[in-house]
Amino acid sequence: MWQLFFYITSNRVKGTACARLFSAKEEPHKTMKWLFCEIASVSYAQSLLGAPETRLTSLDNGLRIASEETGHATCTVGLWISAGSRYESEKNNGTGFFLEHMAFKGTKKHPQTALEQQVESMGAHLSAYTSREHTAYYMKTLAKDLPKAVELLSEVVQSCSLNEADIEQQRGVVLRELEEVEGNLQEVCLDLLHATAFQGTPMGHSVLGPSSAARSLTRQDLVDYINSHYKAPRMVLAAAGGVNHEELVGLAKSHFSGVSFEYEGDAVPVLSPCRFTGSEIRMRDDALPLAHIAIAVEGAKAASPDIVPLMVANAIIGSYDLTYGGGKHLSSRLARLAVEENLCHSFQAFHSSYSDTGLLGIYFVTDKNNIDDMMHWSQNAWMNLCTTVTESDVVRGKMALKASLVGQLNGTTPICDDIGRHILNYGRRIPLAEWDARIDAVTPRMVRDICSKYIYDKCPAVAAVGPIEQLPDYNRMRSAMYWLRF
Repeated sequence: MWQLFFYITSNRVKGTACARLFSAKEEPHKTMKWLFCEIASVSYAQSLLGAPETRLTSLDNGLRIASEETGHATCTVGLWISAGSRYESEKNNGTGFFLEHMAFKGTKKHPQTALEQQVESMGAHLSAYTSREHTAYYMKTLAKDLPKAVELLSEVVQSCSLNEADIEQQRGVVLRELEEVEGNLQEVCLDLLHATAFQGTPMGHSVLGPSSAARSLTRQDLVDYINSHYKAPRMVLAAAGGVNHEELVGLAKSHFSGVSFEYEGDAVPVLSPCRFTGSEIRMRDDALPLAHIAIAVEGAKAASPDIVPLMVANAIIGSYDLTYGGGKHLSSRLARLAVEENLCHSFQAFHSSYSDTGLLGIYFVTDKNNIDDMMHWSQNAWMNLCTTVTESDVVRGKMALKASLVGQLNGTTPICDDIGRHILNYGRRIPLAEWDARIDAVTPRMVRDICSKYIYDKCPAVAAVGPIEQLPDYNRMRSAMYWLRF
């Protein structure tokens, strides 16, 4: 007796279905009879154009609802808010992060235990994060439980209990987290980079805030922060997966129509302009095994047309880690040098973009004897981008960037996060097809011109932690930001 089983493999570029025949008594891997049927191949370009549409609706109070329906059995739904450490003062720095901890300590309707039981009974995951410009509360759950998920999210954001006992308990938790973060030297280094690059401005604030603020924050501080920033026009209800947009809009009207859009006394918080300062900050500790160093210049803001050429430029520099295979055959020139000359343990090019500014840089980890060489070759890679980047470099960078953009959206949660951040940054969701077209339009001349605009002969910001005696003097690093031959 024969039974018919289907084994299907597919990916974004090409889909192939194979029907396999084998006896009920046989092990599948020993079967010799195969029946292949080829289905229509889908090209990369076709798969981009066939991506689900992101639909956007606004309520009367200004709250926006955006969703992408993929037909999955699960979905992620969340609230993205234009609030973060950049909106805080030195006195209340860390309030947003503290509120993130308080979100799961119960609401006026559901005490903590009841809230946890509600989430667990759905088999859902409730989470939150705070960044410099955004705060997000989101839940991943089964598509059929979307109404309950939206209801719980609305309670968490609008009706957090904020009782004194929970605040005191979370104060201890936040202080312990601050101690733990001190051990994550990459976070420490990049926080120091922001602190020195944007010194004297709110962008220099750490997301977690100082321990002094965590010890002194009161319930009134948290209430004032919510009243000042949790306003409907600064919120996006985003969802991805097995969601129906009309149903989501109906749920939003039920649960979020009451969110205020008015400010007391018209005290609308206005972001103070950011000022980039070429500078350095050094935390020397010879007891640490490795040096963590970041160098950056002021980058493009999120909505700038220069962002795509800079993303291609970063893809050309690439990244490297000791665990990578390939050795001296890696595509990135800096990665090949890192292998051949044993320059570092890892490096990565990064571009952190914000509403009106950005940080374009390179972060690397190396031992104390290779700092000078690694810094030299990192800045050399920048100079190559400004002066001698080739067609083959740009083609390779564009392919790597496309793969990265597609690979990041590998589930309902990253897609939902992408939707929420895009609506806040751009006012719309930029589809992959548009990213692809903008990347294709980048030329070597464009990379050279844009990199010269942001990198060439600019004052860098430098942050270094660990055994950094060999880190060059700032004036020497500044002089490596141009070439006399050009």
